[in-house]
Amino acid sequence: MKTNEDLQKDVQEAIKWEPLLNAAEIGVTAKDGIVTLSGIVDSYSKKLEAESATKSVTGVKAVVEKIEIKFGGSWNKNDNEIATEVLNSFKFNWEVPKDKVKVNVENGWVTLEGELEWNYQKEAAKKAISALMGVKGVSNNITIKSDTRDAIEKDDIEYALERNSSTDDEGISVKVSGNKVTLNGTVHSFYQRDEAERIAWNAPGVWNVDNQLVIEYD
Repeated sequence: MKTNEDLQKDVQEAIKWEPLLNAAEIGVTAKDGIVTLSGIVDSYSKKLEAESATKSVTGVKAVVEKIEIKFGGSWNKNDNEIATEVLNSFKFNWEVPKDKVKVNVENGWVTLEGELEWNYQKEAAKKAISALMGVKGVSNNITIKSDTRDAIEKDDIEYALERNSSTDDEGISVKVSGNKVTLNGTVHSFYQRDEAERIAWNAPGVWNVDNQLVIEYD
């Protein structure tokens, strides 16, 4: 297991390796696998990139994100301008169903609400606005409610996990209750944890995924 100092250094190097972040002043502390990020960046997309880079480092079990976003004077926008740009970004994104997502903006923080059929549509809505200047954060409160009447097939999800090279050798158990899927067990990285959840979301009829997978490193 890495020391706190080794983990801190690896995360710092991972952040610097990203072209979007190599000039960003991001502070990193590490203790027992928990990494805390602090500092100031000038866009929400950089904040997400810092978190993603941190999760890619072996030894990271959890991320505490305290990064602030501050824009230069020329990039300041009021909430109406941000809301307009958010809605326009949806118009040109085929993954986001037309007129299905409601948008609220308060002090640069965007809240998304509505009801969609698939989780990939929910993720696409967030991704579509992450790089917009003026956005300080996103609360993605969109709910998933599929029109399919088919019961969720537990065996299909287990087989999908088995045939994926990232999750085929992991001890992941799948539980299905109504439209909810619960994942339990251990994996060896954030990527495997996220990939298992993505696979579960792809099953027809899933409205909710409770990802209880624990990250344990060799």
